[in-house]
Amino acid sequence: MNELLLRPVVADDLPTFFDQQADPDANYMAAFTVKEPTDRAAFMARWQRILAEPTVIIRTIVADGEIAGSVLSYEEEGRPEVSYWLGRAFWGRGIATRALAAFLADVNRTRPIYARAAKDNAGSLRVLEKCGFAVVGEDKGFANARGAETEEYVLALFAAP
Repeated sequence: MNELLLRPVVADDLPTFFDQQADPDANYMAAFTVKEPTDRAAFMARWQRILAEPTVIIRTIVADGEIAGSVLSYEEEGRPEVSYWLGRAFWGRGIATRALAAFLADVNRTRPIYARAAKDNAGSLRVLEKCGFAVVGEDKGFANARGAETEEYVLALFAAP
C-alpha cells in the first residue's frame, strides 16, 4: 500500500461503506454499532443525517485507488470525538493509522480530541496509540454487535502527534 488519500464523502461511497459495515466480524470488533447493520434503508438514512450534521467532519479513506473506509470527528456530550471504520480487507496494513494521523494533522486539529474502543479491540487501540492517544478512562455500555454489555477505553489526544 503506497497511495493514501482522504477526500470528502460522496454518495457513490455509501454502498461500499454499507458492505464494509455489514461485515459481522468487523461489527463484533467495533462492538458499539447500530442494531441492524444489514438494514440498507436504515444505513442510508443514518448516513444522510451524518452528512447533514454541521459539527461532523468526515472523509473517505482511499488506499491505492480503493475505498478503504472512513474517518470522522463529531461532538459527543459537548466534546470532540474521532472515529473510523476500515473494511476488513484493509486491516493489518497500516492504513487506519496513516488515515487517522492525516485526518488529525490536516482536517481536524482540535485538541483535546477523544476516541473510544472496546477493551479487546487490540487493533484499534494500537492505531490510536500510534497516533498519540492515551487512555484517560473506562466505560461500559450495551454493544449491539455483541448483544451484551461491553467494556471500553476512553482515550484522548491532547497535543499534535
